[in-house]
Amino acid sequence: MNSTYTQLVKNLEYLKMKQMVNHLDEIIDFTTKNNLSFVDALVKLTSYEIDFKETNMIKAMVKVGAFPHNKEIKDFDFEFQPNINRDQILDFISLRFIEAKENIVFLGSSGVGKTHLATSIGIAAAKQRYSTYFIKCNDLLQQLKRAKLENRLDARLKHFNKYKLLIIDELGYLPIDAEDSKLFFQLIDMRYENKSTILTTNINFNSWDDIFYDPIIANAILDRILHHAHVVSISGNSYRLKDHLRQEDN
Repeated sequence: MNSTYTQLVKNLEYLKMKQMVNHLDEIIDFTTKNNLSFVDALVKLTSYEIDFKETNMIKAMVKVGAFPHNKEIKDFDFEFQPNINRDQILDFISLRFIEAKENIVFLGSSGVGKTHLATSIGIAAAKQRYSTYFIKCNDLLQQLKRAKLENRLDARLKHFNKYKLLIIDELGYLPIDAEDSKLFFQLIDMRYENKSTILTTNINFNSWDDIFYDPIIANAILDRILHHAHVVSISGNSYRLKDHLRQEDN
């Protein structure tokens, strides 16, 4: 028995089943005490390993997402922004929009919670093992521009297109030149009706001509983004001023 047990431990260690090794004695004792079958014991033992690997996989998916912070929907103060439809946001968290290949646009002035909401949805997607990536619009455009100069634009576009959910933050906060506009269009066109994109912006849609310089490109981008999109307009005070405003109330 002892030599068999030792061999089993060696086999599990060789297979890198650390959790099964760690819980082996516990499961042997539990199985013997409760007169369980070999299959019952194996199910319990492998469940430890699977749970551990799943937890690590989820952590890795969230890390790959490159989120600016780890704020989830439970951390969002809906009372401070009462004009936001909480049920709609919770529906986004269900990730139905990803399965439907729909987009989300969070529109509002700086500090109202657009990035927090976009990040919360992204983290929820990553935890469900949807490939997700967060990037600021200016960083995205700089990467595409550099890739074009180095003759690897196609590869970079495919890189950003591979994500089931791409979150592009702060569209319109920094100037976008004519070349940037064309690069941005290529990515949006590639993802159109294939993948989901979340955008945060402080620019109303009727002013996108000014952002992208070329009205034709601006309209083409808007058409593809808004064709299958949920638009969440957020008006209200800045989250960053929240504590200051509450101190004034007191």
